[in-house]
Amino acid sequence: MMGSVKGRVVSMGGLLHKKKKKSMTLSSSFSRVLLLSTLATKPSYQLLKSPPLLSLDLPDIWTSLNSQTPSSIPPQSNTNEQTARVIDGKSIAEEINSVIASQVSRMKVSIGKVPGLAVILVGERKDSQAYVRNKIKACEETGIKFLLTELPDKCTNDEVCDALSSFNKNPSVHGVLVQLPLPQHLNEGKILDMVNLEKDVDGFHPLNMGNLATRGREPLFIPCTPKGCIELLLRSDVEIMGKKAVVIGRSNIVGLPASLLLQIKWAFVVEQRHHATVSVVHAFTKNPEQITREADIVITAVGVPNLVRGTWLKPGSVVIDVGTFPVEDPSHEHGYRLMGDVCYEEAARVASAITPVPGGVGPMTIAMLLSNTLDAAKRAYNFL
Repeated sequence: MMGSVKGRVVSMGGLLHKKKKKSMTLSSSFSRVLLLSTLATKPSYQLLKSPPLLSLDLPDIWTSLNSQTPSSIPPQSNTNEQTARVIDGKSIAEEINSVIASQVSRMKVSIGKVPGLAVILVGERKDSQAYVRNKIKACEETGIKFLLTELPDKCTNDEVCDALSSFNKNPSVHGVLVQLPLPQHLNEGKILDMVNLEKDVDGFHPLNMGNLATRGREPLFIPCTPKGCIELLLRSDVEIMGKKAVVIGRSNIVGLPASLLLQIKWAFVVEQRHHATVSVVHAFTKNPEQITREADIVITAVGVPNLVRGTWLKPGSVVIDVGTFPVEDPSHEHGYRLMGDVCYEEAARVASAITPVPGGVGPMTIAMLLSNTLDAAKRAYNFL
């Protein structure tokens, strides 16, 4: 009996001990929460020196090193001194578009469906309007259905998102894109997140970008301009593996994905010619000219006319000029002409191959967009 009582007392003592321990645990938990709260609100208590990533996200503001104003720079011309081979993006894009057109025709005959591409254009930027015109023309030539929503420059985030939502729900639309850049007052990240992943033919959705950056994974879509740059290199028999490459600019649209594509291998490319050693030059880079001059391959995409001079280039290098900058020119059909980042006349005397502006990367960007749209439609209709 006593043993039983004693045992019960011991048990009660153990229970009291457990309660006391539980009370101490709760107290410790509260202290931990308080400490974490303090760390979050008082920078002096931070454990690490690294600040939040977004606080480091400074804008790349480029200034041209060229003393001439854009309007005073003469149009590009092929001089007698040019030694570089011209990488003709227009003719390469036409070859690709011809194959796309035949596949679209086959789809229409087989299942009575065609791919559909929808574009949202905000504002009246001349370069954006030109890109959209070219997209419309390319869709007409390949048989892809094209839908366009135009919104005023001062539209709201909700108006853009409503247009996106409508296209996301439309089963006849397989590709949806928002023409970038957007006006500064709009939340570009929020808007791009709204695009249906399976219709993200621009390849800017965070999951597509994340898969692109992760080894062993493959995005549904690769951003069109960087994809076009790589395609130009491959179709021009430019060796990439083991070469030094410099990407000038680090935008989400071109620079960042281009630097990733140069490093990785694509599972669907039969001849693996990637794995370049890549350096990224940006507005805060010291000695950009010296770094660029070491490159076998240069891809530049910052939109600063004549930023890259002949002295920036290694003899025999390959130059892909993505930059576009509109310059007023009444002699042209639309009242302006486009200039690239590269001083073409100087670069053509140093490089072994170069893309012109226009007629280089631009047509390839559209060809890759049509290719992505076709792939999206095939996936939606399970069409091989």
